[in-house]
Amino acid sequence: MSLFIFLTVIQAIVAAGLVGVVLMQRSEGGGLGIGGSPGGLMSARGAADFLTRATSVLATLFVILSIALAAIAVETTGARTIDTSLDRSVPTADSSAPASAPAPAAAPADGDPLAGAAQE
Repeated sequence: MSLFIFLTVIQAIVAAGLVGVVLMQRSEGGGLGIGGSPGGLMSARGAADFLTRATSVLATLFVILSIALAAIAVETTGARTIDTSLDRSVPTADSSAPASAPAPAAAPADGDPLAGAAQE
């Protein structure tokens, strides 16, 4: 189970990195592209190549981790049995329930049905 948690944390880090790299790329509309001067450490073309390469590597890692996490999840949950302890199905006639209902309490002898209730 700890491997699953470890891979899930790595998956979240890779996903955050992938989102960041995609947002830094220059799109046709401008986006959040990083500006760069040709005289800097990396030229605009070099930065674009690096971001494209980083995007492909992070996307590949994301897909591989997704497949690995799915395989681990299937492996750990595949051997479980179905729990029927909370089964609320209607009992059948052959169940162990009593066949007859309990007899009602007898009415008082004097004929007044409410007299017995008042004495109790």
